[in-house]
Amino acid sequence: MRKIYCFNVISKKGTDLLTDAYGLTDQLQEAEGVLVRSAALHDTEFPESLLAIARAGAGVNNIPLERCAEEGIVVFNTPGANANGVKELVIAGLMLASRDVAGGIQWCQSIKDDPNIAKAVEKGKKAFAGVEIKGKKLGVIGLGAIGAEVANAAAALGMEVYGYDPYISVNAAWGLSRDVRHITSLDTIYQECDYITVHVPLTDSTKGMIGAASIAQMKDGVRVLNFARDLLVDDDAMAAALESGKVSCYVTDFPNPKSAHMKHAVTIPHLGASTEESEDNCARMAVEELMDFLENGNIRNSVNYPACDMGVCRCASRVTVMHLNIPNMIGQITGILASGNVNITDMTNKSRDKVAYTMLDLETPADEITIQKLNAIKGVLRVRVIR
Repeated sequence: MRKIYCFNVISKKGTDLLTDAYGLTDQLQEAEGVLVRSAALHDTEFPESLLAIARAGAGVNNIPLERCAEEGIVVFNTPGANANGVKELVIAGLMLASRDVAGGIQWCQSIKDDPNIAKAVEKGKKAFAGVEIKGKKLGVIGLGAIGAEVANAAAALGMEVYGYDPYISVNAAWGLSRDVRHITSLDTIYQECDYITVHVPLTDSTKGMIGAASIAQMKDGVRVLNFARDLLVDDDAMAAALESGKVSCYVTDFPNPKSAHMKHAVTIPHLGASTEESEDNCARMAVEELMDFLENGNIRNSVNYPACDMGVCRCASRVTVMHLNIPNMIGQITGILASGNVNITDMTNKSRDKVAYTMLDLETPADEITIQKLNAIKGVLRVRVIR
């Protein structure tokens, strides 16, 4: 029985998919698979038995991806599974940025004991007046699963939507509304849009991308939304822009000691994917990815290994090899199998940065000596016999 360890509480809509061949364990040391949401794993020592980690969510900043790759551990995430939940909150963020609903609610609470509250609000509500989003220009930076849904929803609400993503996938492009204008320059987004929402991963190139230089290009009174990653926005630059009025409102799903004290900022307690539906969808997707890898060796939605899929294993034996992406690796692997008189009926090899993954369907099972020889190849990280 394959053992699965959960670092966090995982929705039963996901764990209930595990068949009788699996069992949940409270001992990490005996686990072949791990399910995780937000638990920080950078200081965790993984057992040799661990083959895969599935993150029930999109972000993987809590997982040591490079170390996992070196140890032959595939890390999965669940892109798009929480897209609708985040999209709905972003739309709410557009409203919060346009109408001072949050300020108005706080003010009403402050005068809730006033017997003349009805008259007071009629007199004081002008302080919380705002603008409508219809007809305004929205710039969506990043057109992945979430960004594309935000763009489509905003267009349906009557906004003029500009979308920017130099790496947009074919599927994402097909899914975009024809009303969304695909922009090829971030400068156009910064200079022309009344609202800007960012939906990109956190990398060295995107860290602090909403900073002093980009804000200086923006229209006076622009409204900025960040429901992607905290560090995409330079807090000091944003605080200064809010103070000066250059940015009229900043809505973020990532409160921190700086953003929580910013003037004209609306801070939300990281609720983007905090819906029952999102948690269920992420759990289901994570479990399905984990089971397919453990049972068939297929890799879908990995963040540290290449995508590689040969379908359900129906051959006499399937062997998978995780290895460094270096010359002559395929030659060595196939040479060892040939020397053991093992015929390869199907094979695929994919690489990603420093690592690669080779799957081989064999006409006859490889014996233990052959597997030992494969493991002994310099640069091989892990060899698995699926069956």
